[in-house]
Amino acid sequence: MSDAEFKPVSNPAGPGLPPMPQRASFGSGIRTWFFTGLVVAGPLALTLWLVFWFIDTVDQWVKPLIPPTLWPDTYLPVRLPGTGVVLAFLALTLLGFLAANLAGRTLIRFGETLLDRMPVVRSVYKTFKQIFETMFSKSGTNFRKVGLVEYPGRGMWSIVFISADPGAPVASALPGQGYTSVFLPCAPNPTTGFYFYLPSADVIPLTLSPEEAFKVIMSGGLIQPETSPAILEAMRAEHQALVADKVETDTASV
Repeated sequence: MSDAEFKPVSNPAGPGLPPMPQRASFGSGIRTWFFTGLVVAGPLALTLWLVFWFIDTVDQWVKPLIPPTLWPDTYLPVRLPGTGVVLAFLALTLLGFLAANLAGRTLIRFGETLLDRMPVVRSVYKTFKQIFETMFSKSGTNFRKVGLVEYPGRGMWSIVFISADPGAPVASALPGQGYTSVFLPCAPNPTTGFYFYLPSADVIPLTLSPEEAFKVIMSGGLIQPETSPAILEAMRAEHQALVADKVETDTASV
């Protein structure tokens, strides 16, 4: 190769120094800054919108129940949001305090006795009462555990929330023993889904909290919790032990 054919490329940074990085275009910088601002402002804007929506909704519910003379809006030139939330909190706290006393429990039992005499209202009331007691009970364990089930097909796994064990009427009708009831939420709306019973050995318990599981479902898998390999190995070992126990039980029953 001749000297005329070989032309070394000069380094703008100088001999012996690393080459200078290429400068990004102005349009690329604008795009990067825009998406950075969107990532910062988007969650904040949605959070504020949700908070103000909740406050305004509670205010609209509580306002017709309170005389206008007790509302600060009557004496202020501007509307003061959040008054209904404070009044609702105080009212619910006072109601809980009264319900914990003997007189309050007696009054509640009297009201429930009246509701029991109404054919349609009593069924609706008892249903909602059981749901609220289950969701807000400190001693309850429902929906506080997360697991994996093989659904909707073989080799496909879905996140489920482990619910209460089936009651005696349902458990007696199920074939075999050792069933667990689970709720499989849909993505990205976890408030809808499927509720079903399946053998306990087919449920792989996870160390995820319900909050982390909700994030995974609502984001469509974009947000993934960090799980160490040791935890994954422990979950696989526990699932294999459950499967072995199931096989041993089925063999003994035959």
